[in-house]
Amino acid sequence: MYRKDREITDIAAKIAVIDRCKVCRLGLAEDNRPYIVPVNYGYRYVSGVLTVYIHGAARGKKWEIIKKNNAACFEVDGAHQLIEADNACNYAFAYESVIGFGHIAVIDADAKEEKVEALNVIMKHQTGKEVAHHFSDAALDAVAVYMLPIDDWTGKQRKMV
Repeated sequence: MYRKDREITDIAAKIAVIDRCKVCRLGLAEDNRPYIVPVNYGYRYVSGVLTVYIHGAARGKKWEIIKKNNAACFEVDGAHQLIEADNACNYAFAYESVIGFGHIAVIDADAKEEKVEALNVIMKHQTGKEVAHHFSDAALDAVAVYMLPIDDWTGKQRKMV
């Protein structure tokens, strides 16, 4: 990282950024061409491993790219605030962000309990409520649930002065 003075090294601080954000950008690559899509997500941090969960249709561009190349990254950012200055060249922006890399997997259609668990992780993150939601078989069959265990991740922030 170029600006080590802005690096977030504390795991709890990086998790706090992930927890505050509700939309992540999922980065994929199709034939050496980047594809970035904003998605809602949920996450778990268990035994030192961060796993990001997302959902979507079991068809479409994201689905097709992942089937061909499961290398992925995610990015979240927040705490945006303009830092004003006396002249244009000294303006800046306060922010916090986390970026992580891994290989995304589709939770198998037959693994209904795992899909329900992952969907509940997403719902908990999005709503802030720990509720065991129930999903019909038709709903589970219609949705693809993706799991992205993170191999490497960094955090960065610029605070207001």
